[in-house]
This record gives sequence, structure tokens and C-alpha cells, in this order.
Amino acid sequence: MSIITIDNLKKYYKKTHALRGVSFSVDKGELFGLLGVNGAGKTTLIKILCGLTQKSGGTAIVDGLSLDTQIDSIKQIIDFSPQESAVALNLTVKENLDFFASIYGKSNQEDIQEIVDIFKLNDLLNQKAKTLSGGYKRRLSIAIALISKPKILFLDEPTLGLDVLARRELWRIITDLKGKITIILTSHYLEEIEHLCDRVAILSKGALVGVGTVDYFKQLTQSKSFEDAFVALLGDNYG
Repeated sequence: MSIITIDNLKKYYKKTHALRGVSFSVDKGELFGLLGVNGAGKTTLIKILCGLTQKSGGTAIVDGLSLDTQIDSIKQIIDFSPQESAVALNLTVKENLDFFASIYGKSNQEDIQEIVDIFKLNDLLNQKAKTLSGGYKRRLSIAIALISKPKILFLDEPTLGLDVLARRELWRIITDLKGKITIILTSHYLEEIEHLCDRVAILSKGALVGVGTVDYFKQLTQSKSFEDAFVALLGDNYG
């Protein structure tokens, strides 16, 4: 069953077409990837669905709610973890979690402890966020996004700039969340998309190139690797 359905979604910035009539759906509980090079429209699409920027045309339905008339209700069931770690650097890990929980009205300590356990933050609770490694800052940022118990979580480049060990640990955490909530993930890392996502939408210059599984794209292009399939699909549409 689809939890997100977008139809002919468009976004114009003066003469720039950031999204050119994109249409696809995302199933409930799916880990859905958005893939494309810089400027493809991934972040713009997420910002529209989160109500952070207005669309120029088309429609979007999120869990039965219209983006046009029910955006406040949509914001109650989604959360967004941006590329930059969204944490209060001068607060401890525990203070960050308690602070954001109070904002969301989710101060149940058992729920907070569950998130601490998922992200393996127990030994860092009294450490200030500014002293954390890049990997742990990203963990904390995503943990904060889950405090509101969203039905849909948007992850924008969750492992950007992390070393291979920190990236693999976040992969483990994200994999453990599969099926429990719907996750929309953007990434430049083809290996990450291939490892994590049930399906992927490939964008280029604001247009939808295709939607399907990694194996579907490999078969479509008769490629041995997803990287070769990605390059073949972009072809002259690089951008």
C-alpha cells in the first residue's frame, strides 16, 4: 500500500527547472532511495514533501493527506534529518535527546532509552555533542529525528563525509529500522543505495529517469554492476 504518491511534481526557480513533472509512489514500510548527481532534484523533492519549500505544480499525497491543504497534519507524521548534523553542540547527548523530546511532547524516558539503545549512545550520554566524532554526531542527529515517532523519515545524505567504519555502522542502524517506518533516503554512494534500499528512483536534471530495484536497473541496461547501470541510464542526461 502506498504511503506517498506524487504526480507531475514541479519546482521552478526563476528560469531553473529543479523538478520537471516527477511522478512515483512509495510503499508503506519501504526504504526508498533517491539517487542522482548534484543538481538532480533530490533535496528539492524532499523539501517539498516536508513542507520546507513550495512546489510549482503537481500533486502529492502523504499517508492520505494532501500536500496542498493538509501540510500541518503531514508535518505531524514525518521527520527530516538533513545533511548537516542537527544537534545542539553545547548540550550533552542526554540533554539533546531530552530537549528535543520536550519539543515534540515525547518525554517518556523509556522511549528515549529505546532510541539510546538502538543508536548505541549509552556510554556517551554525558558527553557534549561538540566533542563527538562525525559518525556519532550523525547518529545523534538521526536519533533526534526519531524521537517524534514519525511514520516517514527523510534522510538526506546520512553518511556524507563519514569514514567507512562509521558509514557501515549507520547502515546497520538504518537496516534495523527497515519495515518499522517508511524511510526516504538520498545518497551519492551507489554502494549505499544498493545495500540499503528496496527500490530507488533515479533523477537527472530534475526529471525522473526510472523507478525500480537495483536488479531491475541492472537487467534493463544489461549491466554487471549498479554503477555501470547508473552511468548507462544517465547517458547524455548527466546533471
